[in-house]
Amino acid sequence: MSSILTSRPLHEARLYGIVDLAYVAAVDACDVTEKLIAGGVDLVQLRAKDFSKGEIERIASKLREVTAAARVPLIVNDHAEIAQRVSANGVHIGQDDGLIAVARRGASATASANPAKTAFLVGRSTHSFDQAVCAQQEGADYIGFGPLFPTPTKAGRPAIGLTDIARVQRTLRIPVFCIGGIDVRNLQAVLDAGARRVVIVSAILRAADIMSYCRDVKAALSGCPL
Repeated sequence: MSSILTSRPLHEARLYGIVDLAYVAAVDACDVTEKLIAGGVDLVQLRAKDFSKGEIERIASKLREVTAAARVPLIVNDHAEIAQRVSANGVHIGQDDGLIAVARRGASATASANPAKTAFLVGRSTHSFDQAVCAQQEGADYIGFGPLFPTPTKAGRPAIGLTDIARVQRTLRIPVFCIGGIDVRNLQAVLDAGARRVVIVSAILRAADIMSYCRDVKAALSGCPL
């Protein structure tokens, strides 16, 4: 499905940043978002697993002010209806979060009072080649593919390694964002395996200088064909 995102089309995105409230205090979410954007991230996702829907909507609304001013798309993890209510650009769902069509319907129902807003992305987490193919067939606008390496963000989930990256890139027509345990030390190996886009969570959010870390990653990605 084709979607139009502010001034930064999805197919041009390389670095996907996540404001994960497991690493970031809610009070610091906007500040971290500003640093991510200053560092060059092309999308921002709010991930707030242990927060109430009301709290997520409140934080997402504040983040949307920041991302809209910078013309950077905002994605909300899990909650399509919240994403639509705060005028975010889409939702990201996992393998156990239901059908992509249901997420779209949830957003569409909320959007009925705002018919001018029609573009809405749905991304899907995938953990194998077969899941990646299924996500595209189901209508995902993009996928996360991983975790490539063990990661504290998804503790206990087995790493899938680098073997299938090139095959997924060759097969899928939608953007593939590699994710899971990626940092500046192993980024080149991920790119050599065929990755064109990445999501980095803990390494960025734990960095002493988030903006500089993002810029270093973005520079490494700049030579990858899209």
